[in-house]
Amino acid sequence: MNRLYDMEPRVMDDEMLKLAVGEQGPREEAGQLAKQEGILFKDVLSLQLDFQNILRIDNLWQFESLQKLQLDNNIIEKIEGLENLTHLVWLDLSFNNIEAIEGLDTLVNLEDLSLFNNRISKIDSLDALVKLQVLSLGNNHIGNLMNVIYLRRFKALRTLSLSGNPVAEDEDYKMFICAYLPDLVYLDFRRLDDHMKELAEMKHQYSIDELKHRENLVQARLEDEQARREELEEHKAAFVEQLNGTFLFDSMYTEDVEGSKLSHLPGVGELLEAYKDKFVIICLNIFEYGLKQQEKRKAELDNFMECVQEAIQENQEQGKLKIAKFEEKHLLSLNAIREESELSNIEAKIVQYSEDITELFNVLMTLEMQLMEQLEETINMFERNIIDLVGLFVENVQSLMAQCRDLENHHHEKLLEIAINILEKIVKGEMDEDLPDDVRSPAFPKGGSGTL
Repeated sequence: MNRLYDMEPRVMDDEMLKLAVGEQGPREEAGQLAKQEGILFKDVLSLQLDFQNILRIDNLWQFESLQKLQLDNNIIEKIEGLENLTHLVWLDLSFNNIEAIEGLDTLVNLEDLSLFNNRISKIDSLDALVKLQVLSLGNNHIGNLMNVIYLRRFKALRTLSLSGNPVAEDEDYKMFICAYLPDLVYLDFRRLDDHMKELAEMKHQYSIDELKHRENLVQARLEDEQARREELEEHKAAFVEQLNGTFLFDSMYTEDVEGSKLSHLPGVGELLEAYKDKFVIICLNIFEYGLKQQEKRKAELDNFMECVQEAIQENQEQGKLKIAKFEEKHLLSLNAIREESELSNIEAKIVQYSEDITELFNVLMTLEMQLMEQLEETINMFERNIIDLVGLFVENVQSLMAQCRDLENHHHEKLLEIAINILEKIVKGEMDEDLPDDVRSPAFPKGGSGTL
């Protein structure tokens, strides 16, 4: 499978690329013009670089519009250098020395991929190719039939080639693929008939049902995670993330070791729970208020965008009407100029038409200035409304946070009262055995009253 040629391995430099683009460019008059003016790499849609003894894929970053790339029959060992080819639809890397599938993460529009006759032993790293319809992996080293299950995620896949791999020698090869890839239409360039698919489904029914169950669980978990991420983004946009529960309160006491010790003192646990409940209620009030205010800001933004679009559309319609009237007025006049034989009359009419064109230009510029003034007024009004909404939001949230501070101060006062009460009992010897060891002061060892 290793292909060696008499010629030395070549590098994909500008000279090779220019030559390839020139040879594949337009012919005749268009081709001559392209050669004179030069062809921009960014405009090239198809590139053929087969049988060039290329060792490494490189220097393709300029082909940002490329849709079809042919790199077959070279000595390429690694898939790389394709990051910028995001519009690629068709890629041929067959008959090379590639050992692993990689470097395809940005090719989200790829539909047809050929890796025929390489050294690939595992099907993976194709996750980004959500539009993949045709996959050719024949004549490689793929030996594990279970590896085919990976391809179930590609819902658009209709054609698959695996002939020439060790997996194709398995007696259950076709049945297995029909069962696990039920949407496949062609396998190894042959159409799969419905009868074989039915037999395959019955043969592998139990394992397929189990697999579907696991896939559904994974899908449900992914959907839940996605919903949580989207919800969190909404909360962030409203500036109230993590305020719809106990997160803020818990984070305040996560690293408070001494505070957790105090919670074991008589009466402190109940006091802390009451403080937590009231604190969380305030957080929930901020959360609900923040979401409502965010809805108002979104409504204001939608209204602003609608006003802008209406103004632009109305202005464009007026401009089109002016241009249409101008064209209607002067269409016959242009014919009259062509038929006029007197040079003086032609010059007079041209002068008149030039004045009319200048007048049209001034009218269109006036419309543009009117649009700019209208948009400026709309923007200023939107800015004032948003500032008012944000100011009101900040003011009310500050008021609610002030309630949190008052609640905290009240909690500390009550905590201090409990601490003083406990201390007095300790001094009097009325509270000895009940005091937890982890909060007992060295001044008051167990079994003695100690001294202040």
